[in-house]
Parts: sequence; C-alpha cells; structure tokens
Amino acid sequence: MNRRQREKFIPSTWIIAAKQSEAHAYYVLYAIDWKRGGRLSWEGWHLLEDLLQFHIPIKRKAGGRKTSSQPAAKIAKHALFLHLNEAQFEELERLFYQPFSKKRWRVLFKSTR
Repeated sequence: MNRRQREKFIPSTWIIAAKQSEAHAYYVLYAIDWKRGGRLSWEGWHLLEDLLQFHIPIKRKAGGRKTSSQPAAKIAKHALFLHLNEAQFEELERLFYQPFSKKRWRVLFKSTR
C-alpha cells in the first residue's frame, strides 16, 4: 500500500448510535476504517430525519483532492443501528477514542444487541 492509499480513509463500518435521555434522543454517526485505523464521527442530532439528511464528504480517489458528498440516508442502509443507555454510550465513546481492539468492539456489539 503506497502513501496515498494509506492516507485515504475508507470506512468499513458505519454505526448510528441513539442515546435515549430523559426527554429526547441523541444521535451520533461513526465511521471506522479497520484496515488503516481511522475513525470519524459526526454528532449532535436530536431527530433521526435531520441525521439522514446530513451529507457526508467522501473522497473520490486515493490521494485525490476532489470530494463528493453522500447523504447519510444511503449509509444508514448498511450501518449498525445501536440503541444505547448512558453507560453503553459512554463505553462506546471511550472505545472510539482509544487504540483499536477488535475484541473489545465485539464485546460491545454483543452486549448492545
């Protein structure tokens, strides 16, 4: 894999996490690239409809400068949709910002289903 290919972020896992708090839900979109160890997140939606209308910037080529956007509604078809409580959401946030461990992620996915 050359330098440009390493720099390109290609998400292999999409996660839509919904945290239900007292009065409303809170939605977060996560993208994980397992091969290169990259991760991105977008957060701050209180309505699922608003999240699905969000356009996610995606690079067209490895190392390319041109980007296009893709609506989150297309990604939602392939995403893992997790309904989390406060403790599970904090665990997801903690895992997201630590070095990758596929074993920990599998344990989290099993506990949320």
